[in-house]
Amino acid sequence: MRTYRILSACGTGIATSTVASETCKRLLAERGIPSVEISECKALEVVGRAEIFNPDVIIHTAEIPVNELKEYKTYRTLEFITGFGAEEKADEIADYLKSLE
Repeated sequence: MRTYRILSACGTGIATSTVASETCKRLLAERGIPSVEISECKALEVVGRAEIFNPDVIIHTAEIPVNELKEYKTYRTLEFITGFGAEEKADEIADYLKSLE
């Protein structure tokens, strides 16, 4: 199985992106996707980082310029911070990643 690349963005690139990353990684492993490489960044850096990191998916907890990221699949993942709806959001991301195989 391949390693999927996920870019996680939040306002500062420190707190919520880390929580979202860890939650995403755990929930994807539970869905049969154990190999995930995650990079974290500030929302203001997401366009440049996406061009360098070339992620399969971008998850974000802050507003990002999705219109500049049209070639990437993006998910707003506040559910990974609050816990409410996290399972459903993980299902959605896992289904998308599995469709790339």
